[in-house]
Amino acid sequence: MGYPIPKDLKGLNAEQIKVSVEKYGDNSLKTKRDSGTWVVLMNILKEPMLILLIVISVIYLVVGNYAEAYFMFAAVVFVSGISFYQDTRSRNAMQALEKLNEPHSNVIRDGHIVAIKTHEIAVGDLCITEEGQIINADGRIVHSNDFSVNESSLTGESLSVFKDADGSDNKVYSGTITVSGLAVFEVQEIGEQTKLGKIGHSIASIIEEKSPLQLQIERFVKKMALVGLVVFILVCLANYFQTKSFVDSLLNGLTLAMSILPEEIPVAFTTFMALGAWRLMRDGVIIKKSSIVETLGSTTVICTDKTGTITENTMHLVAVYSEAGERTAYEQDYQLPEIASVIQNAMWASEPVPFDPMEKELHRLYEQTEKNDRRAQFELFHEYPLEGKPPMMTHLFKNNSGERIIAAKGAPEAILDVSRLLPEKKVALRRLVDQFGQEGYRVLGVATAIYGSDEFPEKQQDFPFDFVGFVVFYDPPKKGIEKVFKQIYEAGIKVKMITGDNSNTAGSIAAQAGIINASAHIEGKELIALSEEQLDRKVQESTLFARMYPEAKLAVIKSLKRNGEVVAMLGDGVNDAPALKAAHIGVAMGHKGTEIAKAAAAVVLINDDFSKLVLAIAAGRRIYANIKKAIQYIISIHIPIILTVSLPLFLGWVYPQIFTPIHVIFLELVMGPTCSIVYENEPMEKNAMQRKPRPISETFLNWKELMISVVQGLVITGGVLFIYQYTHQQGGDEKMVRSMVFTTLIFANILLSFINRSFYYYIYETIRYKNRLIYYITGITLLFMFMMLYVKPVSNFFSMTNLGFTQLLFCLLTAAISTLWMDLYKWWKRSRNA
Repeated sequence: MGYPIPKDLKGLNAEQIKVSVEKYGDNSLKTKRDSGTWVVLMNILKEPMLILLIVISVIYLVVGNYAEAYFMFAAVVFVSGISFYQDTRSRNAMQALEKLNEPHSNVIRDGHIVAIKTHEIAVGDLCITEEGQIINADGRIVHSNDFSVNESSLTGESLSVFKDADGSDNKVYSGTITVSGLAVFEVQEIGEQTKLGKIGHSIASIIEEKSPLQLQIERFVKKMALVGLVVFILVCLANYFQTKSFVDSLLNGLTLAMSILPEEIPVAFTTFMALGAWRLMRDGVIIKKSSIVETLGSTTVICTDKTGTITENTMHLVAVYSEAGERTAYEQDYQLPEIASVIQNAMWASEPVPFDPMEKELHRLYEQTEKNDRRAQFELFHEYPLEGKPPMMTHLFKNNSGERIIAAKGAPEAILDVSRLLPEKKVALRRLVDQFGQEGYRVLGVATAIYGSDEFPEKQQDFPFDFVGFVVFYDPPKKGIEKVFKQIYEAGIKVKMITGDNSNTAGSIAAQAGIINASAHIEGKELIALSEEQLDRKVQESTLFARMYPEAKLAVIKSLKRNGEVVAMLGDGVNDAPALKAAHIGVAMGHKGTEIAKAAAAVVLINDDFSKLVLAIAAGRRIYANIKKAIQYIISIHIPIILTVSLPLFLGWVYPQIFTPIHVIFLELVMGPTCSIVYENEPMEKNAMQRKPRPISETFLNWKELMISVVQGLVITGGVLFIYQYTHQQGGDEKMVRSMVFTTLIFANILLSFINRSFYYYIYETIRYKNRLIYYITGITLLFMFMMLYVKPVSNFFSMTNLGFTQLLFCLLTAAISTLWMDLYKWWKRSRNA
């Protein structure tokens, strides 16, 4: 049975679509991420490191050092190329996410209903919108059925508005939400020409907001840049007083400024987040804002729905209670007239085109139990959407001869409350519902009414309903769900089940799924009556929240946030949108989720697989840990570069300019790929999901972690400066000292990148991590180092000389002692915590 739409609505044909697209373009809005190549390149050229490189290149040109100038210009091209590649890779990853997250729209074309991507909507198309969907173009209603729309995204008015084709206001607008019913509208404006496009907003666009970690990193880099400026001035002045050479002083100052500026950190952060989101997309998790990856790892509470999240969402009808027969029947007796009558009335209370698995099951069984299928003879002419506390819904059908069917279904409590039954009968029926619930079954009440007037009551509850019976469904927990919850609990994350079901059904399913303390429950109406203090206490104590409605769900989320929890909320329906928006991480289902839920959520699970959320949390922890490793590596390796450049000058050593800008830029070119490519590719450590979530307010490096990095850097500095003095005392000239110092620093850099792969596991354990990139980068770095030492033109350019095997070994040994002591610290720390 298709949509209840007049057959004369045919829509555009292929030729008309082609003409429309050529004339009006496609239905998309230009976003910030649509920036052209030149805009990206100009932004890259504004980076402080590149400005320094260009300034140094110009100075070399002015003083006639053309070889150095060409090298620095080549470095400008190389660094720009790396930044452009990283930026393009990040943008492509986010564009792929946007494309995958694009909603679909149903349109009538050539007389057929087809689903198309929203950007393919053309002017003149006949679009179909129904309850729970976002309208994706501006247009005029040509057909509707009890259609109401929420236009708060445009008007700020939260109440829904009823509209139809014959009304004075028969227009619909992009970005608004269908609250009830169905409408077909002819598209008049798309893309930038829509009302929403003209005011510059788009519900579907991905807006990147700066996360707490991003802001912390920016502040850190700005402070380092300020330090670099101060040291630059000091070095320039100190060098000028010693040499009286302005150019040499300027180059020395710029060399040190380059060594201080940690420009790799923002690049690493952007790369880690974007590629992390892209990797999750490949695993079936859409991250709509890359910065949310950071928050995922801090999740302390998961609030989950029951149906389709924990359960299979199959909804098999296992029993039917007939009030007429006063008996419960099972599958083999569904053909009996009094039982079939309950199924038929439950079907009439369902959507004509079923979306919900329960309604699909009712339609299927109607076909089996009703020999004369009357669905095509009746038209849905009035409906009351699912509403109330607890909820119910009512449908009114009529045929050409004027015969009417009025059927309602909903929560058993709601149906019993509106049905004309004796009080003692209601008590007995409620006991029956409780018995079904304790088995983990989901129960819906069914009722019918006879109503001759065309003046329908404002509320569906005011119809004179007669109770028909119950339809009883079983939706078993998903296979392997116990293992998923075990992983969640091991990760130190709490679980709260928030469901519209009654507490008996929800509690039984929760216990079967392995949710701890499932008996601690409260219902929505009780919850909402509590004071804020009582509410906060009850929310912490309870695991199961039954008979929940939008306001109650929102109250739970707000309470958890007040208590300092980082909340991930799973939802799929229209009524879940406020809670999804309020949670730190709103998670919607890709298949069964409504467009409103997906729009409100920050994360979409493509295949409705709950285990993928655990995967996303693990990825969040992995990415955050790897960012910290990269930053600690950057801090540790910058310290010996800074001190090796500055101390010989300030202390008046024999070779004050041991490194020139070309040496520092080479080291920067080594460090950049190491931190942003190697560490991004590091796998998750074995114990990452056995630790408690990190507090979201935690700074990216606490004082203890920062001090470890500083000590690592100082010890490497000690080793490098020891090599400097030792080589000089052994009679080494400036080239020999520079070669020994540079080689020791390169070896130390390589060993540091290996030792910092974990601050818990030893290097012989991390060496087995699957990350080929670290070996590729190490190989390339050593190749270039040996070229600088042993290829005559290259070594002359860098003012270096070749080293003997013993000298190389001595540099390696010094570097090893300067870095590998960290494993002793790990051993001491692990022994103390054992």
